[in-house]
Amino acid sequence: MHSNGQLSKKEVWAGVQKYWEINNNDPVAYFKYFDESYIGWSYQNETPGTKEEALKAIKYFSTKGKQQFNNITPAKIWVNGDFAFVHYYFTQVSENNDGKPVTEKGRWTDILMKKNGTWMIIGDHGGTIKNED
Repeated sequence: MHSNGQLSKKEVWAGVQKYWEINNNDPVAYFKYFDESYIGWSYQNETPGTKEEALKAIKYFSTKGKQQFNNITPAKIWVNGDFAFVHYYFTQVSENNDGKPVTEKGRWTDILMKKNGTWMIIGDHGGTIKNED
């Protein structure tokens, strides 16, 4: 017998996979999954930022190269009613302006709130992990 918790975790993870797929094709459309209350903090930023700041950054970085491929793997998912957070690993390959592939790997956490039946991003944190080789 499945618990509701397991079904909720699968639903949340399916939502994360969906917006990563949308981000591959249209990074600006991905922002329909960001709630107006969003505050996020990536490793490369000194301070947390708003949805408007994140949108400005994605518009800039999307001109620097096209994302070609990504793989995301859940580490832990927590769900309580209309709130969830998802810790996961990512690998993404982008093509820079010279047409050369650039691979990044890292960790990410999405903080989600269910609003009108959709899991919306209200916060996130993470980024690329540099290899120490």
